[in-house]
Amino acid sequence: MTDLTKLKIAEARDALAKGDLTSLELTEAHIKAVEASSPLNAFIVKTPEIALKNAKAADERIKAGNATAMTGIPVAIKDLFATKGVRTTACSHILDGFVPEYESTVTQNLWDDGAVMLGKLNMDEFAMGSSNETSHYGPVKNPWRAKGSAKGSNADFVPGGSSGGSVTSVAAFTAMGATASDTGGSIRQPAAFTGTFGIKPTYGRCSRYGMVAFASSLDQAGVVTRSVRDGAIMLESVCGFDAKDSTSAQMDVPNFEAALTGDIRGMKIGIPKEYHLDGMPKEIEALWDKGIAWVKDAGAEIIDISLPHTKYALPAYYIIAPAEASSNLARYDGVRYGLRSAPMGASLEDMYEATRAAGFGEEVQRRIMIGTYVLSAGYYDAYYLKAQKVRQLISNDFKTAYQKCDVILTPTAPSAAFAMGEKSDDPLAMYLNDVFTVPASLAGLPGASVPAGLSSDGLPLGLQILGQPWDEANVLKTCGVIEAAAGDLGAPAIWWE
Repeated sequence: MTDLTKLKIAEARDALAKGDLTSLELTEAHIKAVEASSPLNAFIVKTPEIALKNAKAADERIKAGNATAMTGIPVAIKDLFATKGVRTTACSHILDGFVPEYESTVTQNLWDDGAVMLGKLNMDEFAMGSSNETSHYGPVKNPWRAKGSAKGSNADFVPGGSSGGSVTSVAAFTAMGATASDTGGSIRQPAAFTGTFGIKPTYGRCSRYGMVAFASSLDQAGVVTRSVRDGAIMLESVCGFDAKDSTSAQMDVPNFEAALTGDIRGMKIGIPKEYHLDGMPKEIEALWDKGIAWVKDAGAEIIDISLPHTKYALPAYYIIAPAEASSNLARYDGVRYGLRSAPMGASLEDMYEATRAAGFGEEVQRRIMIGTYVLSAGYYDAYYLKAQKVRQLISNDFKTAYQKCDVILTPTAPSAAFAMGEKSDDPLAMYLNDVFTVPASLAGLPGASVPAGLSSDGLPLGLQILGQPWDEANVLKTCGVIEAAAGDLGAPAIWWE
């Protein structure tokens, strides 16, 4: 094994069990890779001392015969998840210096299974963004480059967002897996942009305890890995009921890896006509057609379906999510923790204003203002209440569609990764990146993006599989078939070293 960072989780698990390598060796290799990848700006906190301590404990656990599939596996954590004793800021200036005294349930589940913590990952501030350009710690660079571009050229592409650090760390071989979160597409869209596998489970499958809140009725934890099998392994570790989260579902977590049979014969796969957008790039349409052919060749039946309220999903989402954000972010006032900014002799109100003006970035302020507006007297019924009614109609569309099909196949994003700065001055253009991912988020459905091809510029493209509530197994199984049909897309050239 010449390069341990190239191993997938399943391969490393098997090698650790056989004694062919140790977690300490695996972890040391990843710590070096994290350092070498600094130009990508994926990590905002590096925890090599914790990683080495975790690795030594994992090796002892493996020797004792008490290992799980994640024991000894080096992973990285999106800065949205509280980590006890390690700075957690959601990449916002307003949470500068905040070190939690508690652990999020998702990360605690990983540590209980013996995973190794490499550090905290960059993200869009408070998970608000589709390009990882709103972070207080600067943008993350996509490790992929277009054909013919060279280091030092104006060829930096965004990794997508908000989980840009998560996908970049995995795509760049600096972490074997990463936690992520998805409110309107923040796992699936960046996974598509970086050639990684990302899955958002059903709302309620993962605990939200210890996750910094953006929109509470939409936020859901998930994972990013380099293969569907790895995603199944890591997802099983982070899921589970949690009494500390009132939205957590009391449901058993199945063996997701066992679902990867490769057999989808007889499955019915829905193709929604509303996802054929005017002006959609031909290469996205062609990839979708290729995906349909792949699952058909594997024995699945293709079913044409309609999701008639799809066109209202983005407007509804960008009312509901900012409304919930404006409520959730009201807790950041400079009084109890994080940043405090106030002139001498300032009143309490002046301190609130100064702290929030200095602490929140432009995109976060924009969404707070939108959210506060739609919740205000005289506008609540016209905007927020109506958006919630539309959300129910969208959910009903999916319920009707699933009477005909088992899963739904669509593109993940309307384009490949775009250049850094290309859309940062146009919020509406940025919001359109979520056009294929938002509907399932509003309905609380499981969804995943699987690498399926390359653009004409040599950048990754993904296909999205959406499942019925609690049916992550069929999502994973279908993704596995597409992954096998697509073959190895290659890896980004290591230009950052």
